[in-house]
Amino acid sequence: MSHIQQNYIAGRWQAGDGVTENRNPAQPDDLIGLYARAGRETVTAAIDAAAEAQPAWAAASPQVRADVLSRAGDIILARREEIARLLTREEGKTLPEALGEVTRAGHIFQFFGGEALRLGGQKIASTRAGCEVDVTREPLGVVGLITPWNFPIAIPAWKSAPALAAGNAVVLKPAEITPACAHVMAMVLEEAGCPAGVFNLVMGSGSQIGDVLVKDPRIAAVSFTGSERVGRVIARGCAEGMKKVQLEMGGKNPMVVLDDADLDLAVEASLNGAFYATGQRCTASSRLIVQDGIHDAFVERLEARRATLVVGDPLEPQTQIGPVVSEAQLQGNLDYARLAGEEGCEVLGGARLDRPGHFQAPALFLGATNDMRSSREEIFGPCASVIRVGDFDEALATANDTRFGLSSGICTGSLKHATAFRQRSQAGMVMVNLPTAGVDHHVPFGGRKASSLGSREQGPMAMEFYTAVKTAYSFAG
Repeated sequence: MSHIQQNYIAGRWQAGDGVTENRNPAQPDDLIGLYARAGRETVTAAIDAAAEAQPAWAAASPQVRADVLSRAGDIILARREEIARLLTREEGKTLPEALGEVTRAGHIFQFFGGEALRLGGQKIASTRAGCEVDVTREPLGVVGLITPWNFPIAIPAWKSAPALAAGNAVVLKPAEITPACAHVMAMVLEEAGCPAGVFNLVMGSGSQIGDVLVKDPRIAAVSFTGSERVGRVIARGCAEGMKKVQLEMGGKNPMVVLDDADLDLAVEASLNGAFYATGQRCTASSRLIVQDGIHDAFVERLEARRATLVVGDPLEPQTQIGPVVSEAQLQGNLDYARLAGEEGCEVLGGARLDRPGHFQAPALFLGATNDMRSSREEIFGPCASVIRVGDFDEALATANDTRFGLSSGICTGSLKHATAFRQRSQAGMVMVNLPTAGVDHHVPFGGRKASSLGSREQGPMAMEFYTAVKTAYSFAG
């Protein structure tokens, strides 16, 4: 039997209650490794270790935290090609996309190394003579982090780095089907000198591990990225336990294309947003809302480009679209393609490819309306509905007519319409003449409505979630 990659608790690699096979979605016969599954007792042991280690980590000089995080970023960047190949094998995104994600993870650690030194407060004049007021931020204690499979190193990085920078201890639970990159990140933090118990990795079942993290009173906060259904369960549990909670739960993101758009730019932005990374991004453009005057030309050009996309082994240099992450996810995508046809759409592409692995041709659902299930429910695959509208006002109303509100985009040559869309779009992130997916590592990430709950991730605003504000008065006499 292959060596079992273990959980990381209290600075030691520890076995679990079983193992999970991590397989390549492009070549299911390729066993990447066996990864230990943590049971409830293992998770509790990780929380024990974090609770014991956190006070000393919080009391240490911020330079200590800065140095650990900066070294971790340096190590990731030095090993980016090796880690990217691992990421491609376990998640399925193309090697250039994986290189971009690993680079982003390294930059995130470097950025929050700096934020550890910049965590400031305020001195405010009191209305009472002789009093001084200081407002400071302090770590919460132990935080539980639950991350998804679609960005298996970037999202663990953008949750762990600010939590550690603020002086918290971490228990990280990565997605069960993509544990390898998080396991490497734990090794990197160990090599960077992170003290034992400050960072802990527990792998395995989300329902079992998440339940312990939500219910244990020593966990002060839970940050989760994943499905809306699971997010709502976590939110209810955290409310019951009076825990701080942060949720990122997906989207049904619109890309509006107006008559005055640059057609080539609009096609490439839509192609990128809808199909790259196999459409497995919560910021993907899953609704293409196109004005009458440009609709037919846009569809003709987009379909021509869609038909030329190379779907295949993500390690091959000519590949543009890799596999769907798992057989279960692929079957869900195929079900939605069938549903779109039953709802009256002309479905272009969308079939399973006749080759080993979980491959699907990218799909366009032509003639879609915004009230179809295929236009309202998140598919999380390479599928996009094309919805025809008459004018800007109808386009904006259609874009906003969704329970989600993560990212939105518009392609237009009109400053008036671009400005109005930026102001009136009910999304946390708005892109003008750019794909809906793609956010820099140093700026806030998050949405509105059913997409997000709590303060933003990434950039300086990420520190808000991982800290508590204290107001202190002093009387000098």
